[in-house]
Order: sequence, then C-alpha cells, then structure tokens
Amino acid sequence: MKVLPFKIPKPENSALIYQVDKGITFYDQLHAHEEIQISIVLSGSGNLIVGDTINRYEENDVFVFGPQLPHLFQSDESNQDSHMLTLFFARDSFGESFFNLSEFDEMKEFFHKSAMGIRVQSNLRDLKKEFLMLESLSKLERVSAFFKIVKLIIEADSKPLSTFIYEKHFTEEEGSRMSKVMSYAMQNFRREITLDEIADIANMTPNAFCRYFKKRTNKTFFQFLIEIRLENACKLLSQTSELSVAEISDQSGFRNIAFFNRKFKSYKNTTPTTFRNENLVVKSL
Repeated sequence: MKVLPFKIPKPENSALIYQVDKGITFYDQLHAHEEIQISIVLSGSGNLIVGDTINRYEENDVFVFGPQLPHLFQSDESNQDSHMLTLFFARDSFGESFFNLSEFDEMKEFFHKSAMGIRVQSNLRDLKKEFLMLESLSKLERVSAFFKIVKLIIEADSKPLSTFIYEKHFTEEEGSRMSKVMSYAMQNFRREITLDEIADIANMTPNAFCRYFKKRTNKTFFQFLIEIRLENACKLLSQTSELSVAEISDQSGFRNIAFFNRKFKSYKNTTPTTFRNENLVVKSL
C-alpha cells in the first residue's frame, strides 16, 4: 500500500464514500489523498499528526482533513478498540462546478479551513447522531445526511489542526521516508534520539536530513520531538493523578524538570500543574 500519495478505495460512479475503520489501531502511516475527509472517532485515543502539528485525538472527536493534507493516527498502546466513521468526497465529486453554485456560498469557508485541517469543537452530539445513522441509509439518504453533517460543521466552533502545509505534494518515496522518521520518533521519544540516529533512519546525512525535515514541516526535527514529548505529558496529566509532575516529565523523555516546565509553559501557555487541575476529568459529550 502506498504511503503518499494514498488512494481511497472508491466504488465506481460514487460521489460519496462512507468508510468504517474498526480494530486495535487505525491506519498509522503518514498519508494524504485528494478527497476531503470528515471523521468521527467513536472509540480510541492517541496522537494525530496533521501537516506540521502534533495533536491528541479522543473518543467523540470530529476532524476534517483537506485534500492532500498529510496526516497520521497513532493509537495509544493501551487501546483495545479503535472505531472511526468517515466520509470522503472531492470538490468535483458532484460535478466540476457543483460547489461553485450560489447555493453553496457558505461552504467556501469550510473548504478554506479544511486545507489546514479542522477539529470541530461544538455540535458534537448532533454530528455523532448523524454519523451513526449513515450505515442504515440508502445512497440518496446518505448524500442528504452528508450535507447535514457539513452544515453542522460550518455552524460549529472549530480550531485548525495545522499551521503549515508543504506546498508540493509528497512523492511516494518522500512519504515513506517521513513516515519512518515520524513513526520512529513516536516510538522512541522517551529516550534520547541523536541527529546521527534519526538521519540514518531517513538514509540521509545529518546536514541533508536537517534541511529536508525543516523544509517539509517548517520546524526542526528536535522541535517536533519535543512536541511529541509534551503531548505525551498532556495525556498523562489528563489521565492520572498518581504520577508527580517530575515523574511525568521523566516518562515523557525530559531529563530536566526546569526545561520541561519552561517548554510546557511555552507550548500550552500554562503550567503542568494548572493544566492537570483543569483537565483531569472524565470527558463526555
């Protein structure tokens, strides 16, 4: 299976694709596709890389990924079940000029925002209800439900998932290389990773790798690595009160608590303790 570009299995003469992903993990290779993707996570949690940014995903999250936007789901090791429902469609799925009609003027902002990816922050209960109905609907009814879902997203509060998009499309070789680098970092972030080590994973010299990674993500590899560590710290702070901040710092790959506190404050605009006090709750719709 190609990593980048990635082809969505598409039934002949179908404008809208409905997909169910269910298993221990989601597809965890960095990939992109020409279709816009709207997904709801029914169960599971983990890290989500979109463009240049590392995010967390949890149960009941709703995401939109624009065309050719690289993304990767990495399920938490403790997950026993990952379940996601997705709709795929392209700007020309219903005809080349369909979405240019005046009836769809309010979708212009939707298309614009989807380029960087969207995390939907409200209307989640209604969105979940619409998604859960999709499986039992006819193709015509599914198209009607699709427009309801898009309208709910347009009316909802949302935040971008990424801040930088590499303008050129990744080749398959580039996608494979970046996927190996990101997967290696996410699997080994708890220990020190040297520049020589990660450059070897990419099969490049250290200097060439630094230029290559920065050009495609707008950040250095070690900035990316620190963000992985900080997201892991956020997960632990949100999920357990048994570990001290110092223990969480150590388990997230930081060997200096002062450095961890400084980076966390810069990344989340708050202290680890305050973040824990505000987020150590059971999340529900």
